[in-house]
Amino acid sequence: MIDACWILEIKGFKDDGNLSLVTGNKLISFRNLPKATRKYEKSVQLNWNNPQALNNWGLALQELSAIVPVREKPNIIKTAIGKFRAAIQLQFDFHRAIYNLGTVLYGLAEDTLRSGRPVSVNDISPDELYSQSAIYIASAHALKPAYSVYTSALRLVRSMLPLPYLKTGYLIAAPLSNPLAPHSDWERSQFVLNQEGFQQVDKTEEQKQLNHSPSYVDKSLIKVDIPDIISISACADLTLPPGAGMCIDTVHGPIYLVAETWELVDCWLDAIRLVYTIHARGKSDVLAGIVTG
Repeated sequence: MIDACWILEIKGFKDDGNLSLVTGNKLISFRNLPKATRKYEKSVQLNWNNPQALNNWGLALQELSAIVPVREKPNIIKTAIGKFRAAIQLQFDFHRAIYNLGTVLYGLAEDTLRSGRPVSVNDISPDELYSQSAIYIASAHALKPAYSVYTSALRLVRSMLPLPYLKTGYLIAAPLSNPLAPHSDWERSQFVLNQEGFQQVDKTEEQKQLNHSPSYVDKSLIKVDIPDIISISACADLTLPPGAGMCIDTVHGPIYLVAETWELVDCWLDAIRLVYTIHARGKSDVLAGIVTG
């Protein structure tokens, strides 16, 4: 079959990306990883809207990282993460790419932990990498709960989630009452994400004291219900405070937030998009079972 692919190329057969994809798959079966990655790259160049080629490219890079010199591994892993993420951005319910991204992040967490190197300000800690890995694996399971490989992987990583949430973290936000507040009024606070929505959870001591009644709802905190989301994107707006910006556009208007790094923005964007996709596919109950069960 691989010879037939090469013959078609030699004869000038028009390749719309699929021929290179098939050839790459065959090269993978022969363990020719460097050539396979080049074929997947060509497939994407010929057809950028090809999540399968991006996913397979990421898989080839992930396998290649295991046999290259140690000094080359970090860049190859980083590139593989980018390919999986690009595949998911083209097809948000591409559960195989979602799962594969979870596995490569888990491997990166293991490598980082084993290296014993101190984590710099710009690096992501092993604990955060494990948590990110768990988010993708949990999302893949929520989309395809019948897949036994996802179920097995979820058993391994579920405890790495910030239960009863899928994701938690700190972001800088303007007061809800004044989205155009000067930068000095923006504050760093904790946000959480589950199957129902994304919300700010930090409160002042006075608010905590008031919040004794289960019926109490603090309307001064940001809260976004998943069905209300229109779009979500990174945002490099000069009107925002220093840092990496993101915008959640909702039926009630846009909400701007700032993270410390663009890597953290990518993590939030992926997590919120995945929860929205799981909601849209009618699988929110599966995700709820993961984070609260």
